[in-house]
This record gives sequence, structure tokens and C-alpha cells, in this order.
Amino acid sequence: MKIMVFSSYMDAWNSVRPEAEMFIAIAQQGHQVTVVTQGNADYVARFLEQGLTVIDAYPTKKICCNTIKRLRHELKQGQYDIVYATNSRTIPNAAFACIGFPATKLVTYRGTVGGLYRHDPSAYLTHLHPRVNGISCVADKVRQDVSNQVWSNKDNVVAIHKGHDLSWYQTQTADLSFLNITANDFVIICVANARPSKGVHILLEAMQYLEKEPNIHLLLAGRGIDTAANQQLAQQAPYPNNIHFLGYRTDVPELMAAANVQIQPSVSGEGLPKTVIEAMAMAVPSIVTTTGGNAEIVNDGVSGFVVETNNAHVIADKIHYIYHHATEAKIMGLKAQHYIATTLSVENTAQQHLAFFERLLKQ
Repeated sequence: MKIMVFSSYMDAWNSVRPEAEMFIAIAQQGHQVTVVTQGNADYVARFLEQGLTVIDAYPTKKICCNTIKRLRHELKQGQYDIVYATNSRTIPNAAFACIGFPATKLVTYRGTVGGLYRHDPSAYLTHLHPRVNGISCVADKVRQDVSNQVWSNKDNVVAIHKGHDLSWYQTQTADLSFLNITANDFVIICVANARPSKGVHILLEAMQYLEKEPNIHLLLAGRGIDTAANQQLAQQAPYPNNIHFLGYRTDVPELMAAANVQIQPSVSGEGLPKTVIEAMAMAVPSIVTTTGGNAEIVNDGVSGFVVETNNAHVIADKIHYIYHHATEAKIMGLKAQHYIATTLSVENTAQQHLAFFERLLKQ
């Protein structure tokens, strides 16, 4: 099979690695993989080292004539079976480039719930473009959402979780003494940005119900997370000095490794949050909401807790439970880690994508 991957690899290494390593795994199985991306992306060196072909042709806008011409030239020369495009900039360029190449199947990637609507003209430049043959979704909740919007071939909208490897997440535990946190304290971590959909305000409200636990600390990491509204909510907690706004951090894995529990309190819009997977890979139990694909990988009461959205009381209850059941929490974390190592492996993801590609080629 000959596959063209059209994606950006300029994000943080941990962010792009699951997708990148999946295509490396596909190439290692004997398939020809060409990656069209930014030529100065850090991952280019690894692609070349692993025998993949790299083309420096990332678009400057959603409809980039030069990029479309470059892709069409490659399609004419290469006779590709699959073109796989991943974002709002690469998908429209790939779709227009693939016109006139009926033997080539165009697959797009969708990673979030919501924001794709039939009445939105811009949707017809991406996943609803008539040239799209199949859509790979990061979670089943995303698949359901996309299936409700596509006009035909709903069976060609599939859910495939991104694969991971435990070795990616082995790191040193952060020293939290700079926050006056000791080894006897209980640490919660939440990694998010300032969007209301992330539900940080719900978690901060939950902290108000932990008045009997003076050694529970909350680490909040992410760009813009220290909004005035969030700061005000933190001051209403019984121990406001135990709530630490850390802002954007480059050491999130180290902070995660130092935590007792990871909380993802989102109220909408999630696909499959990377921080949940990072926590599971590090054997840190999670408390997550039902939004997005969280409940698809966190087994409620077994490898963590899945709670309803917008409910600060139930989040506080689960924090309290994990705090007072340290042995059970450790077992939960180990079960979460086992799930990543077995079910959510890079090899499984590669095989599922290949099966999907083969099915599309037979249509």
C-alpha cells in the first residue's frame, strides 16, 4: 500500500508522536509512506531515519494553490492508494488535489466533538467535502458526532484511538518543594487552557467542598488558566494557598508523575484528551467527565472514575475517595497503565488504520 500523510509536525514532540509513530509502524510493515509536512519540523529527522519519504510542502492557507499543485504532481508520479489529511489546513488542500484521482482514497482525521455542521459552508472544505472517502475519529463520541453530519457513507466514519507506548512517558518526578508541597501531601493535577469548556471552574468549585483536607494541593497548568474568575474561585476554597496556578509549563510529564490523581473536568468539546492518556501511562488514576471519549478508555471504578459533567460535588466526592483509599488508587493506576500497554498500543492503532484503508480501497 502506498500512503501519503499530510499533516503538521511542528507541535510539541509528545503531541505529534502518537500519529507519527503510527505511520512509522505502518512503514515498518512494508508499506510505502510519504509524509508531506513542514521541512523544518523536528520529527522530519526521525521520519527519514526510519525510511519514510518527506516532502516539504505545508500550505500557508486553507486553499494554497502552490501546495495543491505540488500534491497533484506527486499523485501523478506516485499512484497513491491513500491520502491521509489531518487538520483544517491540510484537508481542503488535499481534497482539491485529489480531484481527478479516483483510485486514491482520501481519509481525514477528526479529533474533537462539535464544531462540524451541515449548515456551515466551511465544513464542505473539510470533512464534508465530496472528495472525502473516509474519516478516522479519535473516539467513538467523535464518530457519532461526525456521522450525524455526513450525508452518505456513514459506515466510512470510524473510531480509532491513537496508540501510545509506555516508554514515552517514563520521566523523573517533579520536585514540588518550590510550592511548599511535601511527600506527605496529596497532589491533584489538571492540565487545561482557559476555555470555559475545559471545566476548570467546576474543579475549583469542588475544592471548596474539601474543607477537612488541609494537605490536598491542586496544580493547574496551562496557558491562560489563571483568569480573574478562576483566581476568585480559588480564593473561596478553604485552603486557597493550596491551589497553584502554574501557567504554561514544559515539564507537564514530570508534574504528572508527581501527582496522586489527574482530573479532566471538561463540560464539552473533548475528543480524547492527551493528559488523560499521559496519566494512565504513568499509572496515575484519573477522574474524568463523560464528555468526549473519556469513558471509552477510563473504566469507571476500575482504572479511574467517570463522572457527569458540571457536578462539583461528585468530583469532590471522588477526590475524597481516592485520598482515603491510597492502596485502591494505586491499583487503579496500574490497571490504567496496563490498558495503555495492551489495548492502546501503537501497533494496534496501525493495524486498525490499515484495515480501514484496505476496506476503503475495495469500495
